[in-house]
Amino acid sequence: MKLEDQIRQKKKRVEELLEMGVSLYGGRYLRRDRARSAHEDYREGRALRVAGRLTAYRRHGRTAFADISDCSGKLQIYVRRDVVGERPYELFKKCDVGDILGAEGELFRTNTGEITLKVNELKILAKALRPLPEKWHGLKDIETRFRKRYLDLISNPGVKETFVTRSRAISTIRAFLDGRGFLEVETPMMQERIGGAVAEPFRTHHNALDADLYLRIAPELFLKRLLVGGFEKIYELNRSFRNEGLSRFHNPEFTMLEVYWAYADYTDMMTLTEELIAHVAMEVCGGTGVTDGEGRRIDLSPPWRRLTFEDAVREAGGVKPGDKMDVREVAGCLDLDVSGCSSDEEVMNEILEKAASPKFIDPTFVTDYPVPLSPLARARDDNPSLCERFELFAGGEELANAYSELNDPIEQRKRFERQLRSGEKEGRELDDDFVTALEHGMPPAGGLGIGIDRLVMILTGKASIREVILFPQLRPESS
Repeated sequence: MKLEDQIRQKKKRVEELLEMGVSLYGGRYLRRDRARSAHEDYREGRALRVAGRLTAYRRHGRTAFADISDCSGKLQIYVRRDVVGERPYELFKKCDVGDILGAEGELFRTNTGEITLKVNELKILAKALRPLPEKWHGLKDIETRFRKRYLDLISNPGVKETFVTRSRAISTIRAFLDGRGFLEVETPMMQERIGGAVAEPFRTHHNALDADLYLRIAPELFLKRLLVGGFEKIYELNRSFRNEGLSRFHNPEFTMLEVYWAYADYTDMMTLTEELIAHVAMEVCGGTGVTDGEGRRIDLSPPWRRLTFEDAVREAGGVKPGDKMDVREVAGCLDLDVSGCSSDEEVMNEILEKAASPKFIDPTFVTDYPVPLSPLARARDDNPSLCERFELFAGGEELANAYSELNDPIEQRKRFERQLRSGEKEGRELDDDFVTALEHGMPPAGGLGIGIDRLVMILTGKASIREVILFPQLRPESS
C-alpha cells in the first residue's frame, strides 16, 4: 500500500475514534512498570501497568496478541474481548502499529512459554498518523536513519544502545575527573575573537549589541584565563563548531573534553589520558579490549606506545634513525601533494597525518612537535625548537591533543604576531585580552583536549561519526 493510502486509512480511523468520543492524545499516565521488569521479575499473576509503542499486532477474532515496546525492551500483551469489554476491544481493533498505548493487567506464560501481560484495561495515549518504516525492526536507508533519527531509534534497538553508551561514557568522565579534584566549568560559546585553534569559524550577529560574534572553535583561551584567576584543576565538556568539511570523522558541531591542571605538564596529561580512557572503557565496555568500526581489535590498556614526531615521520617514510631525511623527498615517495606547505615542519605534519597516523591502531602518543606547529605550547628547555606536546592516535585517527601550556606572555605575543604575518589566521585579530591575562601571571600547567565523538566511535565500534551523534549535520534535502 502506498504511503498516501496508509496515511489516509489512519486518518479515517482517527475520525471514527473521535466520533466514538475517544481522547486520542491523553495526558499523564501513571506507568508503574517497565517492559523489562516483567522478564527480570516474573511472577504468575503479578499485576503490571505499562506504556509504550505498539510494535506488532496479531488479531484472532475476539482475541489479539500485540507487542508493546518502551525504552527498556518489549513485552507481549494479550487482549480478550470478554475481559476488557466490547467497547474497549473495538477501540483496540482500530489501533495500528506505531500507536502509543497504556495497558494494565496480570502476567502469565503462553503455551509456548512467552511471558505475556493479560490485559484488563487498555488506553490509547497517542495515535500515530504515519506508518513506521516497512519492517520497522530494520530501517536500513542511511539517509533516512540520520535525517529522521527518531525512526532510527524506533526501528533499530542497537542504535539506542549506542547513545546509552555515549551517555554513560560522558557520565563516567565527569565522575573520574570530579574524583580527582577537577571542577567542571562553562565558558562562552559566542566569542568576540577567533582563538584556541586554527579553523574556520561560524559567524553570527548580536542585534542588541550590533556586534559580530563567532561560535567558538575551542574553549582553550577562556579556560586558561581561569587558571590566571586562581582555578587550578578544571575541565569543560563543551560543544565546539568549525565551519569546515564533512567526513566520517568530522562534523561541524562536535563535543570536546578540555582539561587544565596547574603546576602539571604534558607528561602528567599523558598519564591522565591513559588512566581516564582505560577507566571509561572498563566502566562502559567491561574491559579495555574493543573492536573499532573497521573490525580491528584495539587494546586500550596502559601503558601506550610513545614515539617522537620526527620518529613517526621517519617510520612512515622508511628512513632509518640517524640517516639524513629530506622531508619533501619522503612526501614524494609517499605520493603526498605538499605543494601548499611553506615549511619543512608543515610537510612533516602532512606526512604524519596522511601516512603515519592511519597505521596507529592501538593507542599511540606522538610527542615533541616543532614549535611552529604549536603556537600555544611551551618549548622544551633542552631543545627550544621543539615543544612539550603530544597527540594521541587510536584506530588510525587523532583522538587527543595536549601540551605544557605556554605561560610566557612575551613569547605568546610573538607567536600570535608571527601567525598573523604568515597569513595562517587571515582576517583575524591578535587576542590582546588573553595576552593581558597572561601578563598577570598564569601558573605552569598541562592542558588536554579529547574528542568525545571519536572516543565514542572507538568504544561502540562505529566507523562514522554520524553513528554517534544523535542529529549529525547533513546536506539540506532537495525540494
